[in-house]
Amino acid sequence: MADNSEKITLVDEDGTEHGFTVVDMIEIVEKRYAVLLPEEDPEAGAVILRIEQDEHGEDFLVDIEDDEEFDEVVRALEEDDVE
Repeated sequence: MADNSEKITLVDEDGTEHGFTVVDMIEIVEKRYAVLLPEEDPEAGAVILRIEQDEHGEDFLVDIEDDEEFDEVVRALEEDDVE
C-alpha cells in the first residue's frame, strides 16, 4: 500500500493541473494500478489508472478503457481491503 501522504499532479488535455493523493497501488497479472483521490474534491471518489512505462522506463498513467479490466481491479482492491 502506498504512503497516504504521497501527492502527484496530473495535467489534463486542456493543460490544467490537478492534484491527487495516492491512496493505494496494486499489481494484477503483471499490470500495475494506482488509486488516486482528487485533492480538489475528495468526495467525488477515487480514480483508478493503469501504470505503464515509456521506452525510457519512466512511469506514466493511463485511463482504463476496458470495463472488464476496470471491474477486475475493483474486485482485487475490495478483496485486499477484506484481508
